[in-house]
Amino acid sequence: MALDKHGIAKRIAQELQEGYYVNLGIGIPTLVANYIPEGMNVVLQSENGLLGMGPFPTEDEVDPDMINAGKQTVTTLPGSALFSSAESFGMIRGEHVQLTVLGAMEVSERGDIANWKIPGKMVKGMGGAMDLVASAKNIIVAMQHTSKDGQSKLLKNCSLPITGLKCVKKIVTDLAVLEVTVNGFKLLERAPGVTVEQIQAATEGKLTIEGEIPEINV
Repeated sequence: MALDKHGIAKRIAQELQEGYYVNLGIGIPTLVANYIPEGMNVVLQSENGLLGMGPFPTEDEVDPDMINAGKQTVTTLPGSALFSSAESFGMIRGEHVQLTVLGAMEVSERGDIANWKIPGKMVKGMGGAMDLVASAKNIIVAMQHTSKDGQSKLLKNCSLPITGLKCVKKIVTDLAVLEVTVNGFKLLERAPGVTVEQIQAATEGKLTIEGEIPEINV
């Protein structure tokens, strides 16, 4: 059974480490905030000027002035700080963020990412994506493995405008967890009930499979 967006977020949360400063992109990545392992000290950064972002608010906690970069209402944790977007991007460009989690439209077998524009369609703009992929030490992509019409989004070469080159380290999709290596995608885990053959069929780029592939545990 393919993972839903919460399953993808739960699996990515397993990649967090104590003391990490983490930027969560819009979409599925924002859900990672809800699944940080209990007792782990992780500081979430939002590029619109917030350090110390908490999980999504309950209905009685909603503050319309407290939002993340995707304009979703969020909570803050004790010790959090608010500042200008200029200072926020100084943190990003200064490589003070250990992990960035982004959504993507396409990822190539070399780790190129396209996640900001579809030609001919209205978009809000680049946002902070290009700065994040250029500066982050570790980038994990959260995405659907295929498009709505069943076409692979893990490609030999990206067909959409590129956000960053050779920057993605790991990908968590609804079907699998994959690492980007010098030899293309390497299959690490598969969604419960999903076969290796199904993942192969859904992956256009080069895919390396070694030994028994365990199921994702979420």
